Amino acid sequence: MLHFKQNKLTNALISAGIITMSTSFLAYSQEEVDQGDEDVEVIQVKGFRGSIIESISTKRFAAEVVESISAEDIGKLPDSSIAESIARLPGLAAQRLDGRASRVSIRGFGEDESGTTFNGREQVSIGDNRGVEFDLYPSEIMSGVTVYKTPSARIEAEGIAGVIDMQTVDPLSKDERVLQFNGQYEKTSFEKLNPDGNDDGFRGTFSYIDQFADHTLGVAFAYSTMSSPNQEKRWNAWGYPTFEYEDGSQGSILGGAKPYVRSSTLERDSALLVIEAEPNEQLHMTFDALYVDFSDEKILRGIEIPFAWGQGSISADSAVIDSESGFVTSAVTTGQRVVVRNDYETRDAKLNSIGFNTEYFASDTLTIEFDASYSKVERDIWSIESYSGTGRGDARGEADTLGYTFDGGNTGAHFTHELDYSDYNLIQLGGPLSWGWSSALNDQYGVTGTEYENQLQDGFINAPNIDDELMALKLAASMEVDNDFISSVDFGMSYRDREKTKTSEGYFMTLSSFSYPDNPGTMIVPEQYRLGSASLDFIGMGDMLAYDTNALIKDGYYNLLAESLTNSSHATKSWTVQEQVTSAFVQGNIDAQLGDIPISGNIGLRYVQSDQSSQGNAFNTIDGLVVTEPTDISHDYTHLLPSLNLSFRIDDEQSVRFGAAKTISRARLDEMNASINASYSQIVDENGNNWSVSGGNPNLEPKEAIGIDLSYENYFNQEGYFAVALFYKDLNKWIFDGNFEVDMTGVADPATGEIPDSPIATGSGKTNGGEGTLWGYEFSLSLPLNIMHENLDGFGVIASYTGVESDIQDQNGNDYELPGLSDSITSVTFYYEKNGFQARTSMRKRGDFKGDVYGLGFTTDQVDIVGETIWDAQIGFDFEQAGIESLAGLSIFLQAQNLNKEPFTSLQGDNPLQVRDYQDYGSTYLLGFSYKL
Repeated sequence: MLHFKQNKLTNALISAGIITMSTSFLAYSQEEVDQGDEDVEVIQVKGFRGSIIESISTKRFAAEVVESISAEDIGKLPDSSIAESIARLPGLAAQRLDGRASRVSIRGFGEDESGTTFNGREQVSIGDNRGVEFDLYPSEIMSGVTVYKTPSARIEAEGIAGVIDMQTVDPLSKDERVLQFNGQYEKTSFEKLNPDGNDDGFRGTFSYIDQFADHTLGVAFAYSTMSSPNQEKRWNAWGYPTFEYEDGSQGSILGGAKPYVRSSTLERDSALLVIEAEPNEQLHMTFDALYVDFSDEKILRGIEIPFAWGQGSISADSAVIDSESGFVTSAVTTGQRVVVRNDYETRDAKLNSIGFNTEYFASDTLTIEFDASYSKVERDIWSIESYSGTGRGDARGEADTLGYTFDGGNTGAHFTHELDYSDYNLIQLGGPLSWGWSSALNDQYGVTGTEYENQLQDGFINAPNIDDELMALKLAASMEVDNDFISSVDFGMSYRDREKTKTSEGYFMTLSSFSYPDNPGTMIVPEQYRLGSASLDFIGMGDMLAYDTNALIKDGYYNLLAESLTNSSHATKSWTVQEQVTSAFVQGNIDAQLGDIPISGNIGLRYVQSDQSSQGNAFNTIDGLVVTEPTDISHDYTHLLPSLNLSFRIDDEQSVRFGAAKTISRARLDEMNASINASYSQIVDENGNNWSVSGGNPNLEPKEAIGIDLSYENYFNQEGYFAVALFYKDLNKWIFDGNFEVDMTGVADPATGEIPDSPIATGSGKTNGGEGTLWGYEFSLSLPLNIMHENLDGFGVIASYTGVESDIQDQNGNDYELPGLSDSITSVTFYYEKNGFQARTSMRKRGDFKGDVYGLGFTTDQVDIVGETIWDAQIGFDFEQAGIESLAGLSIFLQAQNLNKEPFTSLQGDNPLQVRDYQDYGSTYLLGFSYKL
């Protein structure tokens, strides 16, 4: 029987591009391979082409359906971002967040439906939910990424869409010491949009890999630092209210807008340590530790412009109406005051992750594995809004005459104005509109019942934070068996304990100089805090004043008052969710023969026992103040998850794959928390319950899917293949809005402080109930052009296309569109690499989709995002490959990201003129080097 397996030499030769992995070659005995090892002349294919060969090898010989990217050396992934790299893989797409590819969807499913692991271990996240933001992880210290599109019983993470595994280097896989320095200079195509912003930055990486004690001990260390700028010109609409014309037809108009310019700097320091030991033939141990210090600073300046939702008078004579939609594309309002904003935000996160893995080869047929890991992330956001205008409140100070015109093309509107918003004598600190309706704020300053009531919000601070902690243990074994169908059996158990806590708070800002009735007005910006002006010419608003908001707060120019005293939303958004998951699995690894066709793959079963609980608040508003009582609600459930992966090798080059599995995706954490708005009535409702609650649902269970995959793969060259794949998923227990039952035993009525006799509540929020199907197809190709003619050696094309369709309904039969689903995803890379010269250009394109963005108070809002096409390009030169020995080890490159300056656009409603967001990021350029000793 043919044992179709790889060994270390085979892997090395594949990575070097020496062999094409013919079956006859692999049929050699280990003795023949070892004997020939001394005589092989290694002619390595390095660089980008070398990474293609290794990625193709990973895909070809994986038991599951996978896609992968790999790096020739640590710090040399093809892109500067992990998300950008994997977004080029077949069936994958990335959503940009503040101009950076951060969230990844797989085959039409959003980030919440996929799992992410680091060296095979599930990871914590800095967001409110499970989805990982990949810009937290530095690509500079990764050796590769594998995306599992079909599962197997051994894989620890869960996800209906798939699992993304990031991998670090194995130091013992290297044959020699590696000492490497990477450096990059980064520049945005925009000049400074804010006077205190950055338009350039840098990245640097130092890596060291070595082996000791006769190659039985390996050490890898990498340190990476970056200060990466990102700038944006943004149109943002409040909304588009509808109305009725005299003839009864429907119309809509701009309610208001918040255009601004943003300057961000992402600073990230990370350190990776890997220690690998093989003290003898029976024992293999690996310890890895990752530390990331992440800080994203944003400076935002813009003007809030009320229109239909404002105080001004709109002239009917000035209105221009789109005849097809009834949308008012141009209008003028008089007597309108605006809010000039100087905002500042920091998003700080610290990630610690450690893991220990040991394999003990107890005998020739039995291997025992133990794995332990711990990861923790702490994230704090401090988001400041500072307001200024011509006077305090709605009726004081000079008003403006403002006009808008929508340009078409999803770019938002262009404004006209009369006032000079860069005049420090005209525009002063203080709230120009009546925001901040808080009884506690009014009472604090004694303005209740006066003309200044509800006019003391001179700014606002959002301050949510996240703590996410995960501990995992696994004990597993692999036993070879003497069987014509199963070559080995893997089995084991794992346990993971996760706790995620979110605390939400907000603060009203009021000028410390305010006092009623002595000094109720606004304040001129002190000279020492003035920074000049920022230009809003892109939106037609000219220059606006710029000042240092953060310094004003630090120096005591504002007093703060907690919003949670009177606003119950912070109680809703503060919670703890805990999960204890115990799993057991058994998997048979298939190595069989069907006639003349070798069959490989696996068949397995995973049992998952989940115990989840949540602690939060039951709250109500009594006499204008929020009153809370603690809640603690638990739920448990089990799943049996069978999986099957089969690969039929037709000949040396061709294979057919089949996969079938049941998978789950756990509910979003912000939807399964125990923070609820609760009220108790002596009169029962239609369900026979006295309690009525709305908010999170701690009884939510995972969404489920049964998936089928079928693919044909043809590996016609060490650097080339093409594949065709079909996939289908039957979805159940999808999560939608609805009603559910909650046990409130032990929870006191917030209105009385007493525990009622009847503990059962009718809940309103998210519940399991919807179902549907998703299906699609993929075409992927890697084509080295030297197979056509030897003069084309070095040229190549990598391309893929994915089409996806879905049919999903909620529990009431209403159609539903999955977040992250684009009906088409395309990726193309053209490359040339030979004699040291490297050049490539890449395009990734996706259709329209629904995506999550941050809303008011850092809530997660789902919006309609317009499809996008992004082009990147890179040229480089490797002196060693060019034969310049005096500069051996040195390579240089120039990279351009978003070369075509593709914006990010989201819409509100079906009318393409009703643009919610139009974000222009420009392009980013990187000039870098790598020097390897």
